[in-house]
Parts: sequence; structure tokens; C-alpha cells
Amino acid sequence: MRILVVCGAGASSTFVAQRVRHAAQVEGLAYVASAGTEQSLPIDLDSADVVLVGPHLAHAMDRIRHDAQWRGATVVLLPDDIFTDLDGTRTLALVRAAVQADGDASTSSAELHRPQHLTESPKGIS
Repeated sequence: MRILVVCGAGASSTFVAQRVRHAAQVEGLAYVASAGTEQSLPIDLDSADVVLVGPHLAHAMDRIRHDAQWRGATVVLLPDDIFTDLDGTRTLALVRAAVQADGDASTSSAELHRPQHLTESPKGIS
């Protein structure tokens, strides 16, 4: 899982990325977290599965979601008090919840529209 934390200048996103990376490591998860800025977002989106957006960028959420949609990334607006999450566990929980919700929605939608022959496993393959 590749997590991109975005803020205005990159300073606060660096702290959040470090904390969520540490929390994932403690739980044995192979998550990579990096920091980015609003300006670097068009390039950074190409290497992100989840985009965590700083609360001060709420005004840009529609554009960020639109851009992320084309790359298959899940976008989460972080709460105003996210910077008080000193061990990253709350941020990690937000990532997990968003991925789960996105996975549930896209799986059910994809399964509804996928031809039957693509949903069946060939004989002998499980």
C-alpha cells in the first residue's frame, strides 16, 4: 500500500507520513508513506494508492478526488486535529477504513458489471 500525505508546503505532511509509516510498521504492514504538496500532487498521484489530504486543503477536495479517480487512488480528507495523532494509529485507522469502504464499493460495483466468464476461476485454479 502506497500512502501519499498532501499538505500545502510539505512540512506537516512529512510528520503525518512518518507517523503513519511507523504505525504500519508496528502492525507488520507493508505500507509506504510519503509526503507531498498540493503543487506536486499531479506527479505524486501516479505512485499512490491512498491520498491523505491535510484539512487546510478541504477547498481542493473536488479537484483532488477527480484527479485521483483516474489513477484509482482513494482520497481521504484528514480531520482538523490529525496533527495530534502522535503515534499514527488514528491516521492508520483512517487509511484502513477508507480502503475497506472503497474496496467494498468497487468490488460490488465491478462484480455487477463484470461478465460471468471473468468472475469464474478456470478449473484447477483456486
